[in-house]
Amino acid sequence: MSETFDIVLLLALPASGKSEVRRFLANVEPERLKNDFHIGSNLQLDDFPYVHMMRRADDELVKLGKSRLFFKAGDKPFINTRDWGTLIHLLNEDYRDLMGKKVAKTDSAADLLMRRIDKAGELAAIAPRLSALDKTVRSTVAGALEKEARAMLEEKHAAYPESFEGKTIVIEAARGGPDGSSFPLPSPLGYQYSLGEMDPEILKRAVILYVWVTPEESRRKNTARTNPDDPGSILHHGVPMEVMLNDYGCDDMDYLENNSEVAGSITVTARGQKFHIPIGRFDNRVDKTSFLRAEKGDWDPAMVADITNGIKSATDKLYSLITPVKK
Repeated sequence: MSETFDIVLLLALPASGKSEVRRFLANVEPERLKNDFHIGSNLQLDDFPYVHMMRRADDELVKLGKSRLFFKAGDKPFINTRDWGTLIHLLNEDYRDLMGKKVAKTDSAADLLMRRIDKAGELAAIAPRLSALDKTVRSTVAGALEKEARAMLEEKHAAYPESFEGKTIVIEAARGGPDGSSFPLPSPLGYQYSLGEMDPEILKRAVILYVWVTPEESRRKNTARTNPDDPGSILHHGVPMEVMLNDYGCDDMDYLENNSEVAGSITVTARGQKFHIPIGRFDNRVDKTSFLRAEKGDWDPAMVADITNGIKSATDKLYSLITPVKK
């Protein structure tokens, strides 16, 4: 068995500490990362940048007097909740591009991104939206998004490693449902739906590191971290409160773990195949992670030790489960 996990699905409610955990792991020395956490040098995928760019596209359409395509308003949830699947299919494509080290050569990174969003939406059973725009409108929106889209594309290409040996792919996502929901959450809400849309090649290789916070703590930390001047930031973006209550008022991880066919796992069915994905919890109900938003030189050693012990406990459990669960 490999000394490190192939893929870690880093899952939790917004502002739970996922991005801070990812930042922490990216700053741990490679040998210690492997020995203490069973994680190799990180290759990181995240669906938040796509959410941000969909909101940006909507904002540009409003400036042109056109209707939004993705969100009910700038501070409201998706128009079509199947866009949770759109995001997963974009991550699936990013995974395949990473593994194949696919470099996209294009004169317009925004045009490429818009075509990718439409294609991913079709896989989630949503008719193309951006390609249906008037040509002039589409060109204007693409022009407004080009700088950010180009930066995203270049960052993606720059992350391709020479070798995957000793590497761990960390895929970050948040899913949930309305406050007060009963379980199971109906599709396309929650982890049950989104994990079921993932590429089976990801699910075969994955373990879940779940950052455990209450919805109330998630909302508190979301308010605390929000920097309105940096809406595209992984560490400092804020989720609108209506979205927090309607999309992330709860999540279904407890339900899925308690109803799994195999203890210590989440049972997922994807494209006719069944997977039992090992799960470990990092308990962040009492905040251990917010300090990581500061510069590394300002991190408190006692707090670093606390988060180290918490993550190590979760990943040690995962490592002990991975062989029997994946048989």
